[in-house]
Order: sequence, then C-alpha cells, then structure tokens
Amino acid sequence: MGALLAIAAVVLLMMIGVPVVFSFAAMTLILSFVYDVDVSSLMTTGFWSINSLILLALPLFVMTGYLMQAGGMAARLVNFVEALVGRSKAGMGSSMVVACGVFGAISGTASAAVASVGTIMIKPMEKHGYPREYTSALLGISSLLGLLIPPSITMILYAVVTRQSVAACFLATIGPGILLIIMLCLLNWLKIRKQEDTAVVKLSLTERLNDIGQTGWKALPALMLPFIILGGIYGGVFTPTEAAAIAVVYAIPVGFFVYRELDWKTTVRCLLQAAATTGVIMVILVFSFVASRIFTLERVPQELTEILMETFHSPLLILLIVNVFLILLGMFMDDVSVVAIISPLLLPVMVDIGIHPVQFAAIVGTSVVIGCNSPPMAPILFMTCRVGEVGISKVMRPAMFFMIWAALPVMLVTTYWSPMALYLPRLFGYID
Repeated sequence: MGALLAIAAVVLLMMIGVPVVFSFAAMTLILSFVYDVDVSSLMTTGFWSINSLILLALPLFVMTGYLMQAGGMAARLVNFVEALVGRSKAGMGSSMVVACGVFGAISGTASAAVASVGTIMIKPMEKHGYPREYTSALLGISSLLGLLIPPSITMILYAVVTRQSVAACFLATIGPGILLIIMLCLLNWLKIRKQEDTAVVKLSLTERLNDIGQTGWKALPALMLPFIILGGIYGGVFTPTEAAAIAVVYAIPVGFFVYRELDWKTTVRCLLQAAATTGVIMVILVFSFVASRIFTLERVPQELTEILMETFHSPLLILLIVNVFLILLGMFMDDVSVVAIISPLLLPVMVDIGIHPVQFAAIVGTSVVIGCNSPPMAPILFMTCRVGEVGISKVMRPAMFFMIWAALPVMLVTTYWSPMALYLPRLFGYID
C-alpha cells in the first residue's frame, strides 16, 4: 500500500506541474514516513549507485545528440534518407520514419529527434500535401525509435537500475525497433496512397541516383557515427561508455571542420544543455535508487509478486496487466521516470512468471512508446505539436491510429514472443 501511495503521489504532483525532481523527492519522503525509515542513512546508497562508470555514457550520448543537431549532421542525414526513400507518393512520410530511426542510432533520445527531424521535414511535407496534424502525429511515434534503436539512454538507465548488461539491453530493442519502422512505413503508405493531393516528385533513374549520391556523400561523415558506435561495441573494441566518448570526440571536429556549422559558442551551449538534461536525470536516479532500496528492505516486490500470482493465475494475463500498467504510467510520466521507478519494482514479478530481464527491457521500451504519446501528459506528442505548430486536439486522431495499428502490435509481439527481444542477445552471447 505504501508503494502504491508513493507512486500515486508522484503522478499527482507531476500532473499539477511540480518539477519531476521534486516529485521524486516527495516520493522518497512519503516512503520513509510510511515505512519509518531514516532517509539520511539511505542517501549514501543513492550516491554510490550513481557513482557508476556505465552512467558516464548518459551525458556523453546526450551531448552527441545536441552536437548533431547544432553541427549540421542531423540535416545531412535527413536529406540523404529523403533522397533514398522519399521520392514516391508516400516516400516523405517513410523518410521521416527512417530518419528518426537513424537519428536514434546516434543520439538515443526522442526529444532530439523531434527537434531535429521535425524542424527539417514538417514544412516540406506540408508543401507536398501531407496534413500538418498527420505529420506531427507520425513524428511523435517515430521519434520514440530513439528509445528502441541503440544506443538508447532509456536502455542504459534500465540496465543500471536492474543490474543488466547494457549491450544486451541495446540488442533486445533492435528487433522491436525495426518492426515499428516497418509498421509505420506500411501504415503511412496505406493512408497516403488514398490522398489525391499528395505531390509526387518524379525523377529519372539517373537524376535519382545522382541525388542519392550527392546527399549520401554529404551525409557520409554523419552516417559513419552509428557504425563506429555499434560496430565498436559489438565488435568488442570498446564499451558503451567508451563508445559514447568517441561519439562526442567524433561529432565535434565533423561539426567544426567538415560541415562548418559548429562554433565555440554553439559548442558551449550544447554542453550546458547536456549538463542540464543529465543533472535532472541523475537526481531522479538518486531518489529512485533510494526508493528501490526501501522497497527491497520492506519486501515490496515480493509482496507484489505474491498478490499478482494469487489473484491472476495465468502468466499471460499478468503480462497484459503489466503492459496496461506501464502504458498508464507512461501517460503521466516520462520514460526516465517510468524506467527508474517501475523496472526494479516489477522485475521480480516478471522473473517469477518466466520472463527474462532482458526481454522485460524491450517490453518497457515498447510500452513507453505508447504512453509518451497518450494524454493527459503525452510529453513527446505535445513537443511535436509545438514543433509542428498545430493543436493537440487535431493530432490526437492520427496519433491514435498509429498507436493502435503500429505501436500496440509491436508491444504485444515483443511481450508474448520472446525471440523478438532475445534472439540477438543470445546470438551475440550476452545471455544463455
């Protein structure tokens, strides 16, 4: 009961506008009062939990995302993807989806994809006949590919709070991420092919090959980055933390000397933005680790497991309840908050019904994709509305279409078919 009260307090405080950090602090105070625990004795647990080499990857990947956006790398990537897949009737919508996936393979955040891909593509897509509310809805779902396509900041946090391998969690979300790209592109084609006013850019084969070649050459330095990051990690050359450092070191000279859109003033601004974002996440993690410690001391996960197992005898039904619970929390909380609080709380339940912790990482990731685009909070969807300059009421209908027919099936496949999440981690030897 105390755990539910604390989580309800966090949700309520966030709904009325209390900053996330203070909401988490209130949760810790409530837990300490309910369970009569001295918080000061547990703060060292929170400190030593974030004193982790793995967490160094977090600010570095955040910094990489800001540098890409400011240094011109994001724009070149989008132009190349558009030349590659964006010349058919439904091509520009598909190019937005693929561009978000590629951007997610570098930055690991949804907000960076919204800001970069959205500002570049929404107006050109409107000129080609795409309704602005439709484009904003598609961007909202597509941007969350940054949570699934590695490196993902959400998966780094999950790995830290649940003591799992970062590389294994990265691999677990690749399959769901690719499936979501396919589903979104297919749905976009089904919707746009019925619109007669959607413009089609007709180019000859020679013109198209020249366009792909020119944009590909300009985007080559940016395209090298995901190959360096992922190839280095899974080739055993360096760790995820070292990969994040290499990404920053690579992005700075490319922005300065190749694309020449980065200067010292912009670099300092990116550094400050990354520091502010990371600072909030780290404070949230401190309080979440303290809360997790209290949960463990009071045997809350074990009690939750017993209640669910006694009430719902079917593991399939328990999985469905967990899916719904994660989506509901995602409606009120951002992905970092959901991962920090709920993952360590629900993981024992998942293990007891036979779900591998690495598969649960993919389940959490795909559930957050739906929650972050669902009112009343819908943080990503509101951000896409601001970028697209359109009201949330107009965006909700197309957003629901993509969530019901793309994001929801991907979540269910990931939940009930374990190879979707576990095949690649097993193939690379990260799990048995």
